[in-house]
Amino acid sequence: MLASRAAGCSIITAAEHMSSEAGSTQCELPDSPHGRRLQRLLGVSGCRPNRVNDLLLLRPESDGESCSGTRERSNNRHVVFFHGDIQNFKEQMVLQPEAAPWLSWSLEQVALILGQRFPSRNIWVVKASRMYLHKFSCYQNFVDSNMFGAPEHAPYAAGQGAFAQLRTLLSNAMERAKLQDRLPPAGGAPAGFSLTLVGFSKGCVVLNQLVYELRGARADPRMAAFVERISDMFWLDGGHPGGGETWVTDKEALRELAASGVSVHAHVTPYEVRDPARAWVGREYGVFTRTLEELGACPSKKLHFQEEPPCILNHFRVILEF
Repeated sequence: MLASRAAGCSIITAAEHMSSEAGSTQCELPDSPHGRRLQRLLGVSGCRPNRVNDLLLLRPESDGESCSGTRERSNNRHVVFFHGDIQNFKEQMVLQPEAAPWLSWSLEQVALILGQRFPSRNIWVVKASRMYLHKFSCYQNFVDSNMFGAPEHAPYAAGQGAFAQLRTLLSNAMERAKLQDRLPPAGGAPAGFSLTLVGFSKGCVVLNQLVYELRGARADPRMAAFVERISDMFWLDGGHPGGGETWVTDKEALRELAASGVSVHAHVTPYEVRDPARAWVGREYGVFTRTLEELGACPSKKLHFQEEPPCILNHFRVILEF
């Protein structure tokens, strides 16, 4: 969560040149090797007609190579990123005094950062459906939330919720982007399809909701094949304005996550887990990681910048360091 706590940290600046098309925007990223293209997909429908999200797609640099040395298609491998507060499209951030200092962490720039981290995969950045006061990201399409984006988590319900929204949104976005190997509208997944999910700050509420839905989704034959293709989930300095449930602490939900075979990664900074005004965040993070360890999940975890004072810049920098 990016709250109003002050931080006088300097940032790196970047710029992109963009051109518009009907319903989408494409831009060449001059700093990206092999001329990777960033495509903006506006108003993509999800599991209900009124559940629409904007997305960015950064396509892979080139086909990947398997460990056996044979060439394999890389466009079935996908990374989906859910952003935090303040983060938005660059042209919208520049208009907001509180957001303008953080342009280095615009959705476009994050897509490029993730492209460097995952060079052989499609990078999808999902924009929150609502930005209250231009800064509080709300993922209402994935989990019931108040106006500030604090979630009310619920178990799986077929045809709605986070898994249904994610699957349908990706399917429709792939069709809009004219990808060759698309996720079918309902059931199944194309050969070689794999999915890595990354939540940053407020965006972690989506990952948390997926964990609460996991048991029901794995039992639903229309969703199980999709769930099985999730290889990794990354929690990056999770936080939201609610008074709890920043991290999943429910043992039965975590038992399901541990049994799913998904590789769990938890990267945090003192900005979130050592804030004395929100001490529950650090406690919940400890319960999350310890419980998964007790259940045999062996999550990877790291506290970044632990020798430095808590700082909003370091909160963002976890996106570079994970």
